[in-house]
Amino acid sequence: MPKELYGHFHSDEHHFVDKAWDWVERAAEQHAVKLTDFLDPRQAFILTSLVNRHPDVHCRLDGGYSAAERRRALIAPDYRSLDGEDMAMAVLSVSSGDGKFLTLEHGDYMGAILGLGMKRDKVGDIHVIEGGCHCLVTQDAADYLHLNLSQVHRVHVQTELLSLDKLELAQVQLDELNLSVASMRMDGIVSDVFRLSRAKILIPIQAGRCRVNWKLEEDPSKPLKEGDMVSLQGFGRFKVLEVEGVTKKGRIRVKIGKFA
Repeated sequence: MPKELYGHFHSDEHHFVDKAWDWVERAAEQHAVKLTDFLDPRQAFILTSLVNRHPDVHCRLDGGYSAAERRRALIAPDYRSLDGEDMAMAVLSVSSGDGKFLTLEHGDYMGAILGLGMKRDKVGDIHVIEGGCHCLVTQDAADYLHLNLSQVHRVHVQTELLSLDKLELAQVQLDELNLSVASMRMDGIVSDVFRLSRAKILIPIQAGRCRVNWKLEEDPSKPLKEGDMVSLQGFGRFKVLEVEGVTKKGRIRVKIGKFA
């Protein structure tokens, strides 16, 4: 692994960088084909940038549908066509006849799946839909989840496994907020969005619980820009939809989309 590469990535990411570089080198030198578990967008970016440094390797990213956030990667020597390869995914459909079911959220399903001892990277995007949830999972985790997932947040559920063409997508709900801020500093905008004081927001940021575009961000003064996706563990996430201009008093008008 060329040591100068580490400079491009946060120290927390070095373990994944090593792993990804190993996949790339095996594809180049041993003609190995590697299908990863689900990667988040930051991991996919790191892997793609490493693949692009190697002329004899290419990769395909697929999360089961075109706009998927979490995707599996297939890494192979560049002479091998990847288009027809099976990405080994299934749709886990979760449903219930229970009226309480209507209040279940993304985090409830995620918690129930992880509570069964399942690793996060076996699970792709989760779509909360009317009457239940459709969840992308790796093929090797599908049967186990189908057999063992019987309860979500104290609600009894049934599951079935579907092919990818039966996947139903959630309608993404964004609560729009219009803010007037002194600057585009991350701590100021995050404190306004989650209605916490600037002092209180510093604690989770400095504890490494904030990510901008899926990259760990510990600098509270980092300026945000249009299109940035910000998540604060334990609070939620939002997107900077638009920077709308400056008021007469010199404040910046920003439109934020907060994920429901």
